[in-house]
Amino acid sequence: MGEIKGKKASGKKEHHLWKSRDSAQSGQKALTLVRIVCKLPNEKEAVYGALDKWTAWEIEFPLIAVAKALKILRKRGQWVRVIQVAKWMLSKGQGATMGTYDTLLLAFDMDQRVDEAESLWNMVIHAHMRSVSKRLFSRMISLYDHHNMPDKIVEVFADMEELRVKPDEDTVRRVARAFRELGEEEKRKLVIKRYGLKWKYIHFNGERVRVRTEAWEDNESAN
Repeated sequence: MGEIKGKKASGKKEHHLWKSRDSAQSGQKALTLVRIVCKLPNEKEAVYGALDKWTAWEIEFPLIAVAKALKILRKRGQWVRVIQVAKWMLSKGQGATMGTYDTLLLAFDMDQRVDEAESLWNMVIHAHMRSVSKRLFSRMISLYDHHNMPDKIVEVFADMEELRVKPDEDTVRRVARAFRELGEEEKRKLVIKRYGLKWKYIHFNGERVRVRTEAWEDNESAN
């Protein structure tokens, strides 16, 4: 029995070491990818060519390493490089997840590429209609809000309602503001009544105070 227990413990240890080593390798690969793309000219052919060369000797597509590289580039605010790497990955038929789409929409937003964001959004909403995440809806509404496009906010919100996706508090605020800008006061009030929280915390005179939603609504009307 003692030998069996010892073998089990040894097996667990080896498995743990293998996972740690694999994680470290993907981290190093991610850093290498980041270094490569950041030295390249801003040309699609140059970037795609270098990334193809980076994966030339890989048996399987290094999806984890690419995902980590995108996180690094996102943290550094390298939005053009985020877009290039994400598009390259998708062109290889890899990483087509809600997380990738979210990162790409954020990068399009930050790089002022609204048209490309809309093209991606239309593809996602038609191909994955029933599985589009709340986060992705919120991201698109946030993008339209940043670029002062209230009519587009309302369109995305209509899809949310049709698919029964409940908006978060920030999205409710953006949608309510969009309806106000469009002169749709009754719809603005309806959105707040239907989705707004009963209580909201605000900071007043340096303290955190709980107020009713109606008070927040009145404040929104005054702004």
